[in-house]
Amino acid sequence: MVKFTSGLSATMEAMLTFKEIHGYSRKTHEHSLTKFDRFCTNHYPNATMLTKEMVLNWLEVESRPKRNGIYHKACAVRQFGKYLVSVGKDAYVLPDDYLRKKSAFTAHLFTDTELAALFEAIDSLSPNAKLPFMHEIAPVLFRLLYTCGLRPNEGRELKCANINLGNGEILIVNNKRKKQRLVVMSGDMLDLCRNHDLRRNAFADSNKFFFPNVNDEPYSHIQIRTVFKQCWAAANLETSETKLPNVRPYDLRHRFASAVLHKWLNEGRDLYAMLPYLRSYMGHEHISDTAHYIHVLPENLLKSPGVDWDKLDEVVPEVHVWEI
Repeated sequence: MVKFTSGLSATMEAMLTFKEIHGYSRKTHEHSLTKFDRFCTNHYPNATMLTKEMVLNWLEVESRPKRNGIYHKACAVRQFGKYLVSVGKDAYVLPDDYLRKKSAFTAHLFTDTELAALFEAIDSLSPNAKLPFMHEIAPVLFRLLYTCGLRPNEGRELKCANINLGNGEILIVNNKRKKQRLVVMSGDMLDLCRNHDLRRNAFADSNKFFFPNVNDEPYSHIQIRTVFKQCWAAANLETSETKLPNVRPYDLRHRFASAVLHKWLNEGRDLYAMLPYLRSYMGHEHISDTAHYIHVLPENLLKSPGVDWDKLDEVVPEVHVWEI
């Protein structure tokens, strides 16, 4: 467990414990708060109150070139401020509009060629001493995110008890809205998971996670994202990394949604009648969250007679994709 060292250490630990008690993963903000704690220890060693100066100076440092994940860091320190205020302490709460100004992210919709090259690179991962199981896990985990449209944390935090390798059902419990839902794997994906289960039993039989890490914990979002970006770069060796589109594991979920909509259009389905099914499968709270995906469909679908754009715009206005 992480040990905080700054003057705010006790309240940071109390916030994470509070989140866990209420069903949220400690890992969500722990990494960012660890960085903020280190910053406070070095620059504000005597501070016991969260101030605007501390928060903004830290975010300024973290937003410099080659620093990633500024949205998650800003979100973590905002949640920390809100927690302190809720327990009666004076604290600076980062405004919500700061996150929106800083965190806009455009989803990347992989083409068929890009997706094939990406999974070829994922399948070619070599054993890594720091992540010894990753070359076995990544091909299955990333395919599961794509074929079932899962959020990355829903895949990496999946427990063995919540996946039925008999009928292919997956019970999703760690979702964004803390509501359970069932998704069903395709036959090919189920076969892949069954084979993975046989192998994982050889090196991590006692681990409760279907994609086990060495420390009996799920992989962190940073570990998964790092491997994903490495594979993306390996799949595009002819292109400089600075010129490659920025991608995240979450983009596999976007690709899943667009692929489903594409299939329905090709089948001549009533898109508006089908959206509630996709909404339920993906675990969206609002139908507009699902309808948003129509706005990011590949270019070759934009002229499809199956989409009444005027009608759709009445359902869902222009949407910006914020990193989740």
